Amino acid sequence: MIEVSRFWRDPALPFVEARRVGDGRQVCYAAHSHESFSIGVITGGRSTYQNGDQHIEVAAGTTVLMNPGVVHTCNPIAGEPWSYLMLFVDVPWLQALGFALPMQTWSTSPTLYQWLLQVFADLFDAGVPDREGRLAALFEALPGLLGGNAGMHDGGNPRLDAAAAFMRAHRTDPLSLEDICAACGLSRSYLIRAFRQRFGLTPHGYLLDQRVQLARAQLRQGRAIAEVAHEAGFADQAHLQRAFKQHLAATPGHYRNALVK
Repeated sequence: MIEVSRFWRDPALPFVEARRVGDGRQVCYAAHSHESFSIGVITGGRSTYQNGDQHIEVAAGTTVLMNPGVVHTCNPIAGEPWSYLMLFVDVPWLQALGFALPMQTWSTSPTLYQWLLQVFADLFDAGVPDREGRLAALFEALPGLLGGNAGMHDGGNPRLDAAAAFMRAHRTDPLSLEDICAACGLSRSYLIRAFRQRFGLTPHGYLLDQRVQLARAQLRQGRAIAEVAHEAGFADQAHLQRAFKQHLAATPGHYRNALVK
């Protein structure tokens, strides 16, 4: 029987997390983002992939990349089966390597695909020597493997970035739309319209996504779900449960109790 979804963590490698999804039809996401840098491979079937303003179809053999804070989704096509592996890597660890976040969001390089498959196999095997060094070697080689294919687009009105920064800084507070407008100096109507165009989420959706990210970080530490819900700004545990499953296609309990080797 195919295992639908499994998270992987290892105390010896606290800066990286992995997820293996065997049946992507049962793991569907709303638009969301991550605080980490994410890179993964489609191992079977095909799916839609939206990253920022890009919307394409990806299939087995494709590598996908998501920079921190970039809103994205990856979901099945018309009920077709698909599977994938994902890595979520903490930005401070990457910065210590001198790694610069790439502009490219996907690649069909067979070399990169095979290398990532080997990295996953190495990570999942605690007996492999110098797993951190093997992971570091991948990210040191990644710019050359990607080659680069696009420049960064204009971010637009900097006050929209100020609004996003304000929400990140106050994500556990009971913010109203008026609070956000006052902080960034934009009208309510403009903020609602332009924020979604810029970030792919409404201000409310972005704030909720930030709270889910905070809850995710706390659950990784094994903390009680009810406590996490309160501290991350959710009304109650049930509210966290709904939002977490919508954004990460997993319950808080399934995520917290991930396989640790």
